[in-house]
Formats: sequence, C-alpha cells, structure tokens
Amino acid sequence: MSATDTTAITRSVAEAVGPATVRVGRHGGRGVGVVAGEGLVVTNAHNLRGPTVTVTFSDGRVATGEVRGVDGEGDLAAVAVDTAGAPVVAWSDVEPQLGTPVWTVSPAPGGGLRVTSGAISSLNRAFRGPGGRRIAGNLEHTAPLARGSSGGPVLDADGHLLGLNTHRLGEGFYLAVPVNAELRQRIEALGAGRSPARRRLGVALVSPRASRKLRDVVGLEARDGLLVREVETDSPAARAGVRRGDLIVAVDGAAITDADDLFAALNEAGSTLRLTVLRATEEQVLDVSFGPGSDEAPGAGADDEVDS
Repeated sequence: MSATDTTAITRSVAEAVGPATVRVGRHGGRGVGVVAGEGLVVTNAHNLRGPTVTVTFSDGRVATGEVRGVDGEGDLAAVAVDTAGAPVVAWSDVEPQLGTPVWTVSPAPGGGLRVTSGAISSLNRAFRGPGGRRIAGNLEHTAPLARGSSGGPVLDADGHLLGLNTHRLGEGFYLAVPVNAELRQRIEALGAGRSPARRRLGVALVSPRASRKLRDVVGLEARDGLLVREVETDSPAARAGVRRGDLIVAVDGAAITDADDLFAALNEAGSTLRLTVLRATEEQVLDVSFGPGSDEAPGAGADDEVDS
C-alpha cells in the first residue's frame, strides 16, 4: 500500500468513524467509546466509575450517559445516552487476518481527532481482565495509541469495526476485543440491561509465583497455590472462615496451580464449593456457600494479584 493510499484511507476513516467516536469521562476523559446503536455507546468497563458517565461527542456536545450494563470481567460496558443523530459505527463481516492493515480513531486533546495506522501483528492473544480472569481470542495490533484511548475502535480500510481497544502491551503493541457474533450478543445483552453474573469468593489473591516467594520469606514450606491477600467482609469466603494469609491449594479436591484453575472451578460451581487451604503449616477444609450477593463483578487486580 502506497503512502498516497494510506493518506487517503486515513482521511476516509476519520470522516466516516470520527462522528461515531466519543470521549468517556470528564476533563479529558478516562477512555473512548463508539456509538454502537441509536442511544447506545460501548466502551471498556474499566473506563467507568459509577452509574453515570460524561460522554463528549465529536462536535463538542456533552451529554450524561447512564450505565446500562457492565461485564467487568470481560471489560465491556454499554452506556445509554442521547446520541442525537451521531452515526452508528459499521461492523466488519470479514474475519481479520495476520498482517491486515488497521486504523484507530480517538478524540485528541483540545478537540479534533487522532487517527493512527498499523497492522494486525498477532491473533488469539489473551490477557487478564480487571478481576484476573483470562480473556482469550483477542487481536494484537501495532497502531499507536495514546493513554486514555481504551474502548476506541480498531478499523479496517473501509472504516468498518474490527475490534475495541482494551489493553496496552507496551513496546508498541496493543490488544483489542474482536468484533464477532459473540461480541454483538454481549453488547445487545448489556444494552438491554443484562449484566453477566459470575460466582466469586470475595477475596484478593496473590499469584502462585509471588505466593511461593512470600511463604519462603517467612520460613514456610513452598507449596503451589494462591495466597489470600484480603477477604471481603461478609463475602462467601469470609462466611466460610477463609482468612488473610491462607494458601488455597485445592478446590473440590482438585489441586490449584494458578488463577485459571480457580476461575474454572467457580464457573462450574453450584451452591457450594469446598476449599482446601494451608494455614501456616496446617491444612484445613472449608465449605463455601453461595447465596444472594455472590455473583457480583469483582474489583480491579494487579499483575501479581487477582480478585475472585
């Protein structure tokens, strides 16, 4: 593709998708969103801080949006807002391939648009969501993004939506949730106010690698498992007797070696779950019961910590 072609496509993409791209949040915003339907904006869940959010359109109009649905673990949210005739972004029906040229659009500081280009550098990439669950099947691309651009569109040469930016890898690589039938269904459900519910224990956990190091520091036997950093008050874990400093080593008799093992067990859990924990040097079995309030979206976790 020649420089002339790239310039022409960049201008075309900006004209087509710029009016469908919004800033999410006050005073420069926390992120970006796209108009996915009349009266509906889609963005990353991590861009939200409450039941309402300020949405700024490309023409400078500012409106207050109401959060309609949130998938915290999938890092996706739908916001109901008066789109006032702003165009709906067109969805791509073509499966992206390695090397496909892509463009991103986001509001620039002080007004106007920032449009960048790159290519799809990898497929089926995974990252951990805000609470630590593994999100697979993502696109990796090289179109440069400034901070505060998450939730914005990744587009093909026709200005059709290929994905939503969600995660920065560093070194010039970025991840985006791909547009497919599943994403459309998720957005439709969130727009209708149907937020997904997932079982959660109500604990913050340290990764297995860090757990082994911490136990070694205090002179305890190294064991595979997840160290409990914090227990939420009146959570299922708290009611079962889980304590800060416990090392979760098994769930329903199956050994836990990483966070994915625990999340898989929670996904399949019924009304109860049996945890085997190592408390200092003593192994204990604790029965966790799930009732009302057990299916809330977890809070944010760091690289060496996950919430469950």
